[in-house]
Order: sequence, then C-alpha cells, then structure tokens
Amino acid sequence: MAAIAFNNVIKRYGSGPRANQVIHGVTADVKDGEFVVIVGPSGCGKSTLLRMVAGLEEISEGTIGIGGRVVNDLEPSERDIAMVFQNYALYPHMSVFDNMAYGLKIKKVPADEIHQRVDKAAQILELGHLLARKPRELSGGQRQRVAMGRAIVRQPQVFLFDEPLSNLDAKLRAQTRLEIEKLHRELGITSLFVTHDQVEAMTLAQRMIVMNAGRMEQFGTPDEVYHRPATTFVAGFIGAPPMNLLEGVQGVRDGVLLGIRPEHLRVVASGGWELAVETVEMLGAERLVHGRLGGAKGQAMVVRMQETEAPPAPGQALHVLPLEDRIHGFDAATGRRIEG
Repeated sequence: MAAIAFNNVIKRYGSGPRANQVIHGVTADVKDGEFVVIVGPSGCGKSTLLRMVAGLEEISEGTIGIGGRVVNDLEPSERDIAMVFQNYALYPHMSVFDNMAYGLKIKKVPADEIHQRVDKAAQILELGHLLARKPRELSGGQRQRVAMGRAIVRQPQVFLFDEPLSNLDAKLRAQTRLEIEKLHRELGITSLFVTHDQVEAMTLAQRMIVMNAGRMEQFGTPDEVYHRPATTFVAGFIGAPPMNLLEGVQGVRDGVLLGIRPEHLRVVASGGWELAVETVEMLGAERLVHGRLGGAKGQAMVVRMQETEAPPAPGQALHVLPLEDRIHGFDAATGRRIEG
C-alpha cells in the first residue's frame, strides 16, 4: 500500500501560447489505504488526472508521488499500480482463470503462486464457479468482477478505477458498488475511483475530489462536501436535486448568493417565502415540488416534501421557511463559500 501525493499537477497539450491547459495545479494528499473518488462532469479532467497517476499521460508540471517516490518519469509497469477500465478488456478466447492469471504468467510468477492468488481473488469476488468459463458466457457484472480480479491478483500498491460501472444497468451498478466497498474493506489498498455519478461518489468515497474544468473545487469527506460545499459549483453538482442558489433574497446583503437544500425547507401555513408551484414529482416516500420564488417570474426553487405531507397542486402558492442553521452563503462574484 502507498499514499499518493499530487503537488501542483498541471497538464497541457501542445506548447507555447496555443497550448491547451486541461489540469490547473491540483494539490492533494491521498492517505495510505484510503479510498478517494474523483468526481465531476464530463470533460472536467478527472480521467486525465487518473491517467497521469497511471503513467498513461505525461505530467506537464508538478509532481505525483506514490509511496513516497516521485513517479513522473517512471513507466506504468514500474509504478506498482493496477487499473480497472470502463470496458472490461478481457481476452475473449481465454477462460476467466486465464484472464486473471495472464499478467502473472507474463511476469513469470510460479504456477503454484498464480493458482493461490487467482483462487483467493475468485473467493473474494465470488467467481470460483466461473473460472472455467469464457467472457461471452458471463453477464456484464460478472465480467467487471473478472476485470477487478485481474487487478487484485497483481497485489499492487494502488488501485485505479476509471468509471468501471458506467456500462452496467442501475441494479448491477448498485450491487457492484457494494462489492467494491467490501473489496476495499478486505484489502485496504489505496484506491482512486473516477466517476461522473455523484451517487457512486457519495456512497463509495472516504474522501472525494470534486473537479470542474480542470480545477479541484473541493477535497473532503462526502459529509463535508454535501453539508459544507466550498463553491457554488459543488453546491449545484452534489445533491439530487441540487442546492437552491438564490440571489436578491430580502434581508441578504448584495453580492451574496443564498444556498439552501430542498430538504432544508419546511412548509408553513403562512408567511415565510411564497413559492408559485409549477410541477410536483411523486417519488414514493417523498415528492419534489418545483416552483418559482415570489411568483411566476421568480427564481426557480425546489422543495422536498415527505409522503405524509399533503401535496400542493400546480398553480397553488406554497409557503416555506428555511432551517436557519442550514443556510449557506456564497460570494456571487467568486462563487466561493462565505464562512461564518
């Protein structure tokens, strides 16, 4: 196992004044044995950052350290990492056993040790009964577990996951998330996991790096990122639905955006903020009320209500009050959180 250190990491393509910089000075320390998720929208640089750790992309400036040694100039094979990709990249003509064992055979690991490592990984991932099958005989979830098993048998210092669940359906994604979480608990290997799915990020991460346009917006636990977002981007990206961000609210000074999550608004009989209801989403145990603050031309706002509360009808005026200890303030010019 090993810690990972990002020190002012920059990535640009090309050179001179026409160079395209895609990663802007990322600095972060991933602890030994920690599971860190890199999350953000498409094109934000999260996979590029991961590929620089793997040695698949060159680092333009700054350094990346693994286990206390700078790896900028090391080949991927010298970094002691194992990577699981979005596509499973299994050899179709090989059995599950041979797919998992192939990298060890290339390294001329003794046959007895190969069998021991593959059997152990198969036991962890519940693949023992599938070792003789070919990839075409497996489901998508089983293929992904084989890809993870191939990484496990390498016994690396670091696991790198590049959106490994995006090809699975919703049920399999949820199941495989649990398997990855269990795998990390059992092996305790330092892991970086890239995803654009905030549910994956919130459920898997011990800490998470939120990326936006090549910049690290926040690095913290899921609880910190959700309850104390560092920027308006984080507030709007993390959470489903995202935080309401309101400007020009009475009693709030100019230049300040007020943030309040939909679940931190309570319905009252009168007074408070008036919401002109537009639509109501029925989601089983809860409902999301979409409307406009102060009237039909006001700012969009969402309120989360429980199933025990009577749902409003479109066109109705709903009165809500924010929970005072759950209100956030952001600088309208910079988007940064205002503390205090």
